[in-house]
Amino acid sequence: MMARLSSSVPRLALSAVLLAVAVSAACQKSETPVPAVATPSLSLNHDRAPAGSPIEITYKFVVADGASFDRDYRVMVHLVDTDEELMWTDDHDPAVPTTQWKAGQTIEYTRTVFVPVYPYVGDAGVYVGLYSTSGDQRRLPLNGQDMGQHSYKVGTLNLLPQTENLFTVFKEGWHPAEVSDQNGGVEWQWTKKEATLAFKHPRKDGVLYLELDSPGKELHGAQQVQVNMGGQTLDSFALEPDQPQLRKIALPAARMGEGEMAELQVVVDTTFVPSAVTASSKDKRELGVRVFHAYVDAR
Repeated sequence: MMARLSSSVPRLALSAVLLAVAVSAACQKSETPVPAVATPSLSLNHDRAPAGSPIEITYKFVVADGASFDRDYRVMVHLVDTDEELMWTDDHDPAVPTTQWKAGQTIEYTRTVFVPVYPYVGDAGVYVGLYSTSGDQRRLPLNGQDMGQHSYKVGTLNLLPQTENLFTVFKEGWHPAEVSDQNGGVEWQWTKKEATLAFKHPRKDGVLYLELDSPGKELHGAQQVQVNMGGQTLDSFALEPDQPQLRKIALPAARMGEGEMAELQVVVDTTFVPSAVTASSKDKRELGVRVFHAYVDAR
């Protein structure tokens, strides 16, 4: 009896396995693959970028025939190292909400992104996806190289050390750098009425990327900002409180002088002292505008 019972157990186990395989195969046959809703791609104005430098990323989505969207999805953008470890993201809402995408349409837009100062040098893979911000965090299938969980590789960015940037010095008229309490990667410097930025002469034309704001509409009104170099105004614009701006200002080499270093000035028409405006503040500094990035690009 014991011998016969022993020999029947493997046959029972085998039968159970075969039954499970048959059920699984039947389920797989009944499942209909969800078709891809779009084909993503991107292009970069620089395929090599030092830490802290700006890059222009142009995103493109070619909407598939027959595709439709039941809600507005967000664009997932992950940059990963050679071990596929996440370094930083550029998740954002597309320029056109996905509920407005039409079959066969091409959605294309450009974003300016500053490369974080991250302790990594080498190639970074750029992965893109579309995901829902509702509770299910659903991701949509796309056409392309699926790296897992509907995350698609669309490009590579070669990250360089920060020392590859043009040498830049914040001279007179700047307050010390500050860091956000909520995000250690966000840093800024306040100007006074006039702040001077010096940089190594690139011996060619360049572009100043100036990202700034002036928070606290209860403290001050609109300000007029000028960027001057070589005795001439290169840009002049109004800055409303609590409305960040990113200016891209042409820097002609002819205005940079002949020395090893060139200089430009950020000038504000009105400044304010927070403690003089509201009793709740103890800040006695003279403040102009808050600058997140002042980057001279001569690549």
